[in-house]
Amino acid sequence: DKTSMFPLVRRWCFHTSFRLQKLTGPRLLLCAENNTTWSSLGLRLRRDVCPLSRPPSLKPASVYATQLQAFHTSLPTSKKKKPPESEAESQSSKDSLKDAPKPALYLSLGGLVPFVMAPLAMAIHGTYIPEVAFAQVTYGAATASFLGGMRWGFALPDGSPAKPDWLNLANGIIPPVLAWQALLFKDATLGAVMLVMALGIALHYDVALLPPYPRWFRRLRVWGTVVMVLSLLATAALKLVLE
Repeated sequence: DKTSMFPLVRRWCFHTSFRLQKLTGPRLLLCAENNTTWSSLGLRLRRDVCPLSRPPSLKPASVYATQLQAFHTSLPTSKKKKPPESEAESQSSKDSLKDAPKPALYLSLGGLVPFVMAPLAMAIHGTYIPEVAFAQVTYGAATASFLGGMRWGFALPDGSPAKPDWLNLANGIIPPVLAWQALLFKDATLGAVMLVMALGIALHYDVALLPPYPRWFRRLRVWGTVVMVLSLLATAALKLVLE
């Protein structure tokens, strides 16, 4: 039977090759100690006989180790990534005034105090005071001039996103000119209205026309301009009501 003969043949070949390796290899190596020809022949026979001593069903241990390692190695567990923030949430977080540097935030809030105190003091006393109204207009003119000069400071440094061209530098001149014109009016209410125009133009330049400032600064500019404009309009309204 072929099925019963095959294991016997394989076992006979295995034992024969093993005996041949055990008997022939060492003798050839000892006899060829001083003879290069016999030594090369012994090494060749040893090299040819060694593969016969290993049955074809056996594989090197390194092959089995590699296969077992590849079989038992588990895939790396992927860490759960947090879902990315939506664009609206990230934009709203950047727009917050909490991202503003503390000195810029506190100095800006402190700069709004003279605007608010002027109409508040006249409302408390119940009397329109021209000197207080003129002091408010003067302070507003200085603020508008500062906002116009800030545009120059942003455009002049090297590497700035705003170029020091005619448009950027000329737009920085307009708020100071309007502020100077507001100081020439004898009536403080007319000066307050002129300052409202100057502050609105400066805000339009900073938010719409100028290459982007940081988001927190643009937000600070919007809220600061709203407070200044309402304070100036409150002073003009108090004159009409109290007189």
